[in-house]
Amino acid sequence: MRYVVGVVAVAVSASCSRDRPTNASPHDGGVSAFQATGSPTVAAGASEAATFQVHPLTPMTGDVEILLGHPDSAGRPFVMRIRELPGTIVPPHSHPVDEHITVVSGTWYFGVGEQFDSTALQTLPTGAYAFAPAGTTMFAYSPTPAVVQIHGIGPFRIHWRHGARRSDEPGADSVFRFRAGQRVVGPWGAAQIVIGYASGTLIQYEIETPDGRRYMAQQHDLRAQ
Repeated sequence: MRYVVGVVAVAVSASCSRDRPTNASPHDGGVSAFQATGSPTVAAGASEAATFQVHPLTPMTGDVEILLGHPDSAGRPFVMRIRELPGTIVPPHSHPVDEHITVVSGTWYFGVGEQFDSTALQTLPTGAYAFAPAGTTMFAYSPTPAVVQIHGIGPFRIHWRHGARRSDEPGADSVFRFRAGQRVVGPWGAAQIVIGYASGTLIQYEIETPDGRRYMAQQHDLRAQ
């Protein structure tokens, strides 16, 4: 998942907001799944109850789509889909519960280890499944758009191995070279910075092109326009 790849505190619909634990600080290493992704939506017909449900794969407009339950609900199942922007690196992180991962669109690259290592990534094409036992430190990469479906038993907390920061936080000038709204040139040509995210030495930005497409780019791949 992308943090987007950062830690964004977001509000979910009232139908999925009751009896939720308070989100931890993004710097304490354990945050809600919804602080790791942005713009969550609830699929039509989704419910926390164990009732019959069918959710076709449709184009996602947000970063996260809840299909069943809620990741923060302790002892209860959840299913959600996460949209990965092209260029996304998911930094090393772990969860206190088992994670079941199915790639439902595109190709995703997944690895385990304390440091991001592109040589350790395994290719997960559409339809591939991966299982990460509780406590596994993992990372991922999405060179092209992908949708990943995650399911398990909550609470689905996220522990970033090297912490997590975003460019709109106080003191971010010491980490981020670019700011929101700044024009840059990167792998996809001219674009505008939306927001930056950092975890350890990994510093990346969500960027929007003039035609509205969004992607992620590493700081070292960008230059000011």
